[in-house]
Amino acid sequence: MQKPLDNPKDTKQRIMGLSVGVPTSAFLFTSLIGFNAAQVASLVVYPFSKKKFRFLNKTVAASFWGMCVVVADKIYGTHIVMTGDDVPYGENAICIANHQQMTDIPYIFFLALAKGRLGDLKWMAKNIIKYVPGVGWGLLFLDTVFLDRDWASDEEHIRATFANLTQNDVPTWLISFPEGTRITPKKLEKSQQYAKSKKLPELKHLLLPRTKGFVASMVGLREHVRAVYDFTLGYEAGVPTLWQFIEGFTRVAHLHVRRYPIEELPTDHESLSSWIMDRYVEKDALLDEFYRTGHFPGPERTLPAGA
Repeated sequence: MQKPLDNPKDTKQRIMGLSVGVPTSAFLFTSLIGFNAAQVASLVVYPFSKKKFRFLNKTVAASFWGMCVVVADKIYGTHIVMTGDDVPYGENAICIANHQQMTDIPYIFFLALAKGRLGDLKWMAKNIIKYVPGVGWGLLFLDTVFLDRDWASDEEHIRATFANLTQNDVPTWLISFPEGTRITPKKLEKSQQYAKSKKLPELKHLLLPRTKGFVASMVGLREHVRAVYDFTLGYEAGVPTLWQFIEGFTRVAHLHVRRYPIEELPTDHESLSSWIMDRYVEKDALLDEFYRTGHFPGPERTLPAGA
């Protein structure tokens, strides 16, 4: 797996990072609490029009996440280097991605904005996140699937949320991190030991995907989405923390995209489990090449904010 990003050794550069990072994070967090207040106010319309309630919260989400992208682009010159498949504008999709740090998320915002889906991001997240001021509170209003990691309690909630999205034809990019958590050396070692004991692939740069959530997503959303997008994120100099991102110590990520039309995916549970496992074997090989060469395969194109 990729090493963490080192902080700059130059004292002046670290001070410059703090001088930008502190006011930027204060501005974004204060704005986020204000957007949370707008979301709470939207509850007034919920008894009368769930469609209008959802539209208001979509607008709030797109405004805040769009602000994050503009800040990253204009202040830091942040961008992503894209390889692999292009994806259609405004298409409903299930999006799977490797998860190294919270920094992965703002880079996904760049592509979502470019493809008209920024306000339509739906998330599968740990249950504890909904108690986090700002981010968690906001996700409560956005059809987020909060998971207890207990399949007996999660299954019905997942099924109900996806049925709601499908029945109401809600524009959707469902963002899922099938590894279930951010990777660390300790977690990777544990995952490799489990894989060895179960005769599963021993991945070098990824945790084994948790297949049940992906299978449930496919079963619940197959009639609603047109494709599965497989995102593989890589960082050149090391994996940055969110704070290093805000300080401007990382300004580029590489994003390799594969688009799989929904009709090409299997329908039975066992085959879907095998399918997602195969994708993670491929992702592991992609990351291995990236860490050796600094590039994913294929022609590169740069995606700035609003592109």
